[in-house]
Amino acid sequence: MTSPRKLRRRREVALLFVVIVAATVGIVAHATNLMRTLELQTVDVRFSVRGAQPAPDDIVTVEVDDRTFSELGVQWPFPRSLHARVIDRLRKAGAKVIAVDIQFTEPTTPRQDNALVESVARAGGVILSTTETDKRGQSRIFGGEAVVREIGARAANTVVVPEPGGTIRKMHYEVDGLVSFGVAVAEAATGEPIDPSEMEGDGEAWIDYRGPPNTIAHYSYSRVLRGQVPASAFRGKTVIVGASAPSLQDVHPTSTTGDELMPGPEIQANAAWTAEHGFPLSSSGLLVDLLLILLMAAVPAAATLRLSAVAALLVALALGLLYIAAVVAVQLAFDAGVVLPVIYPLLALALSALGALAVNYVLNALERQRVHDTFARFVPAAVVSEVLARTDEDLRLGGMRRETTVLFSDLRGFTSFSEELPPDSVIEVLNHYLEEMSDAIMDHGGTLVAFMGDGIMAVFGAPLEQPDHADRAVAAAREMLEMRLPRFNAWMEEAGMGRGFDMGVGLNTGMVMSGQVGSERRVEYTAIGDTTNTAARLEGMTKGTGHQVFIAESTRQALLREVTDLELVGEHEVRGRSHAITVWTLPTRGEPDSGDDQQRGPEETEDVEGLVDGHPQP
Repeated sequence: MTSPRKLRRRREVALLFVVIVAATVGIVAHATNLMRTLELQTVDVRFSVRGAQPAPDDIVTVEVDDRTFSELGVQWPFPRSLHARVIDRLRKAGAKVIAVDIQFTEPTTPRQDNALVESVARAGGVILSTTETDKRGQSRIFGGEAVVREIGARAANTVVVPEPGGTIRKMHYEVDGLVSFGVAVAEAATGEPIDPSEMEGDGEAWIDYRGPPNTIAHYSYSRVLRGQVPASAFRGKTVIVGASAPSLQDVHPTSTTGDELMPGPEIQANAAWTAEHGFPLSSSGLLVDLLLILLMAAVPAAATLRLSAVAALLVALALGLLYIAAVVAVQLAFDAGVVLPVIYPLLALALSALGALAVNYVLNALERQRVHDTFARFVPAAVVSEVLARTDEDLRLGGMRRETTVLFSDLRGFTSFSEELPPDSVIEVLNHYLEEMSDAIMDHGGTLVAFMGDGIMAVFGAPLEQPDHADRAVAAAREMLEMRLPRFNAWMEEAGMGRGFDMGVGLNTGMVMSGQVGSERRVEYTAIGDTTNTAARLEGMTKGTGHQVFIAESTRQALLREVTDLELVGEHEVRGRSHAITVWTLPTRGEPDSGDDQQRGPEETEDVEGLVDGHPQP
């Protein structure tokens, strides 16, 4: 039978294994981006919780929208002279940076192309977009990079790599060897170059969206073209010109769009703002991610070392909900510019919680089996089930102080009798006797504490509380003497082994300390205290009195139902007690104990007299 210490060690080792497995799965999933889509969706949720931020006052967009098409009545692509007129108006309004998110890689007519080239040259420093580059990372805008440089413009790549599901969440320093549009715009606005090291390891960064679509100020292309927007709307600001009409298919899902789509120019404006302000959002880093995964993997297992399985699960769920809600950790970190992982720590948390529950279930089952094995030998089956049902929190059944009735019984003359028979016959007789008496005790709900040769110690009212423990004990003693003993003696005579035996039984009621005692290799249940000693001595005092049972006054007073045939024996001094106790008995049926001690060996007397607190002494 497994000892409590070994079970505890098994629990600790198993929970450590659970932590290692949960952490390993979480780390591997993190390293392989196994749940990347879910993780990215949590970032979108954090944007939603944060809500729209104050709109930037230094960047605006000019958009080719549905209004533009209805007002101009011109088909796309527009004549380049129209773009030239818009650029001229922005230059005259005092725009700080002009960035055009419209691709001019294919020639049209010389007149239209020249008009646009001349307008870009007059503005100076215009950022022009492309989605195509050659092997050297150069564009084909206006026929080649040489023309772009000659007119003082700069080419930039407007390709923004979408995340799974097509959502645009990040920007890159460069794409296909050409600096990205947002980075180029930010460098033009600040006049300072951006080092790729300012971004995360592979030259990418979260776009810190200011809010949902239309958060950044925007103006219709047609109104700007016609001079209907005041110059103050653009003076000293970065202006990005691009298409927002859905028919031009430059609208995309982002972290803040929900069911809507954000126009490409506004995405580029958010990217440029992000770069200009030093990339405010950054991932937490590998070390922090691993520590979070390890922490989440360790919490449920650590909790189950001190808490019940259900309490540990509640702790894990509470921590998981706290982490998801980001009341303290995730959302505050996001608001401060740190994007912490959510899914992978939660994965480790869930695996650890489930593993810890499984470990507790299995080990508790083993512990329950250990308790069952301990009690099934001397407790009725119904009581064993109830013990297990009441000991979910502590299956070790530690000590408890409880009022019980203790029963001691002993056969008269068995030692002398056993010396005259072969060992096999002695064991057969003893087993037959103990089976009869054990059944009587257990049928009345008693707990068999010990067999001491032909002696029996039993307790009523422990380990389960029984308000009628005294009634049960008296009823068991009566059955032992009036039914079980005569039946055993009849069997003895039929087997040709003699006339049988008389018995001595002692009952006493009072407080005892009960629980499991022993070593790692052997554990037993016992009940100790003065109540136990007195019951043992009452049993020994029945010799030579003509009575086979002595019942202490304490037992009679504890009876819930009146026993009408109790007979008063009188007051008797009991060794080890300072005052005499009143003793009662049951009517004797059959041959009384003659008091002849000739058949009783000295060691048999020690069965009772050698007891201290319910345990036989050497």
